[in-house]
Amino acid sequence: MVDLMAELLDDLRAETESLELLLRPLRPGEWELPTPAAGWAVRDQVSHLAWFDDAARTAVTDPDAFRASLASFTSVDDLAAQARGLPPDELLRWFRTARATGLEAFARLGARDRVPWYGPDMSAASFVTARLMETWAHGQDVADALGVTREPTARLRHVATIGHRALAYSFAVRGLPVPAEPVRVELTAPGGEPWTAGPAEAADVVRGPMLDFCLVVTQRLHLADASLEITGETARAWMGIAQAFAGPPGQGRAPRSGTPTSGTPTTSGLAPRPGRLEVGGG
Repeated sequence: MVDLMAELLDDLRAETESLELLLRPLRPGEWELPTPAAGWAVRDQVSHLAWFDDAARTAVTDPDAFRASLASFTSVDDLAAQARGLPPDELLRWFRTARATGLEAFARLGARDRVPWYGPDMSAASFVTARLMETWAHGQDVADALGVTREPTARLRHVATIGHRALAYSFAVRGLPVPAEPVRVELTAPGGEPWTAGPAEAADVVRGPMLDFCLVVTQRLHLADASLEITGETARAWMGIAQAFAGPPGQGRAPRSGTPTSGTPTTSGLAPRPGRLEVGGG
């Protein structure tokens, strides 16, 4: 378990550096470029990560203070609006500092230690995985705003793991009954190696590239645009609403054709703007 935490922390550091590589060369005007999350610019994606990194550090170092702060939490839109006056260099400094101090705090945890968050308490391993997932997902928003393509890495296995584990949550957060049938996930990692989760004998199966699966479960790609092979009613229902993040149901991104897939569940009136509220995970 110690090795698991070391691996997760190393990969979170690497994912952080990947995002910084996108941010460091930006001119001031590029911080204002709109991202696919309606109403949010590049700066808002970064301030969101920084704010919740600060909250994550508090959750680890002073759980009582974190729990006391829950009553005053407003919304992610309010938090983004409050940070819009920060100059880009100060915003980047905030993110770097919040992430660095968070990593220091996480390094003192054992994988099974419990950490409070905005949903149920989480194991430290799941907590760090969630921070990595959020960094990757919001990094995708930044990359899309800049019109660049990021090379997928083996770190996606962590996003795939939390995405699969969030199957029941994807139904429960919408007030839907959690299906009893298990779902097998069989993916091809960026390096070509196979990755699986779920019982081998499951009748319901999702197969395809790990990148596409991760984009779907973080609601950065509509299912209609993903190269996934889905077998079984439960698997189809899940992938239509999958979300690897905690919080209210996300609406995700519209299909590139502009027309939703037939039978895809909707969450009109319930969701924040597309794919933003990653305040927990797993």
